[in-house]
Amino acid sequence: MAAFVYQALDDKGKTRKGVMEADSARQVRQKLRDKGWMPLEVDVSTDRQKSANGFGRGPGLSVPELALITRQLATLIAAGLPIDESLRALSEQTGRQKTKSMILAIRAKVLEGFTLAKALEEFPRAFPHLYRATVSAGEHAGHLDAVLNRLADYTEARQSSDQKIKLAAMYPLILSIVALGIVVGLLTYVVPDIVEVFVKNGQTLPALTQFMLDLSHFLSGYGLYLGIAIAVGLAGFGQGLRNRRFRTGWHQVVLRMPGIGGFVKDTNTARFGSTLAILTSSGVPLVDAMRIASQVILNIPIQKSLTEATVAVSEGGSLHRALADTGYFPPIMLHMIASGENSGELDSMLARTARQQETTLENTVSALVKIFEPLMLLTMGAIVALIVAAIMMPILELQQMVR
Repeated sequence: MAAFVYQALDDKGKTRKGVMEADSARQVRQKLRDKGWMPLEVDVSTDRQKSANGFGRGPGLSVPELALITRQLATLIAAGLPIDESLRALSEQTGRQKTKSMILAIRAKVLEGFTLAKALEEFPRAFPHLYRATVSAGEHAGHLDAVLNRLADYTEARQSSDQKIKLAAMYPLILSIVALGIVVGLLTYVVPDIVEVFVKNGQTLPALTQFMLDLSHFLSGYGLYLGIAIAVGLAGFGQGLRNRRFRTGWHQVVLRMPGIGGFVKDTNTARFGSTLAILTSSGVPLVDAMRIASQVILNIPIQKSLTEATVAVSEGGSLHRALADTGYFPPIMLHMIASGENSGELDSMLARTARQQETTLENTVSALVKIFEPLMLLTMGAIVALIVAAIMMPILELQQMVR
């Protein structure tokens, strides 16, 4: 069977579109006529054709969609339904046509005799390597439903953690932009109008007032060019990041930055630990799990170090020693992993240390945001106070001259 995309007119003359599973396009047309519909167009699913011919990577799935599909599939399999029937039921639950077409295409591969993991390879954008490797391990171990539930938990936890970090970083960014806009507005419009009155009267301006006026004139005259230069610089920087050599150098610089470097290390080690935990607990061999988990690391120097650690473990070295040699993992995480290796409970210890690392990371982000807000308010207050002082100083001098 294959998935077909159809377009037809129903008995009321309304155009209907959808996806239907059948052995041929003729069978789809017959099914539509049996419903009293007039078939207009019936084609094999485009996503299926593209993936089969190697010209596409299929549709993508958002993280919530992937978690929901995984959870539903786990529930259906746990209820005793065969994989093909579970996929059929899953396709009927989704309202998105592309997703339904993709699920039916996966079911068609399963009916051809492929494993679920092999069928998922048709759509690598929707199901990444980590996902497919975990499903494959679950199929070989015979507990696919438990592995899928674990994958859904992992996907939801990863989404929640990433959202917390992004939202925490967004607030300081917005606050900084607003603060910068207020300062530029004061310097560009308020300061010149007030200070020019004293300039026209021939009054000598204090050094602070003169500096603010010069800065105001600079922003008025060259602010647009400065903004364009900054935009071009950012665009050039973004373009440079597409080059792996430039990106590697930048990532090394980031790791050396005070505060930021430690945050990047904690973020990537937490991601590696949680990914390694889900893979090993699902039955993926440790070396393969390390190889896959290192691919989710965003920082290139850390990723290279983990690749070397994978080689060390494949040659018979211990996991905690190989990770310690990278220099990126915190001591407490290494001690917990060493304890898990010695006690034979590496899977559970990896999961525990990953949770602990992610909790520590979230607490760090929360603390930084709480510290940033008063610091930004103090900085803004100091800048505004300087601007007010620059305006008031010639006024006070004028009053003294009058006396």
